Amino acid sequence: MVGKTITRAQLTEAVYQEVGLSRNESADLLESVLNEISTALSKGEAVKVSSFGSFSVRQKGQRIGRNPKTGDEVPILPRKVLVFRPSQVLKSRINGKRKPT
Repeated sequence: MVGKTITRAQLTEAVYQEVGLSRNESADLLESVLNEISTALSKGEAVKVSSFGSFSVRQKGQRIGRNPKTGDEVPILPRKVLVFRPSQVLKSRINGKRKPT
């Protein structure tokens, strides 16, 4: 997969360009949004962003894995994982199609 990575600084600059806030205010706004999303997810709440997608935390149970080097069976402990499901609007935009009607 080839492509660029968008950084916080670039997102802050985009907010600055689009909204017209100062650079510091744009950085604070971005940090505030990211903190709200992180806080909600850490509480186990789902986060839905209209026309973008939804984030949720899912519990994975314990299972048996295998060490690829030795072939030994190793238990993989239960853990929580972050799941992102893109909206149909985002999927269509990524695939170069118009908005679904």
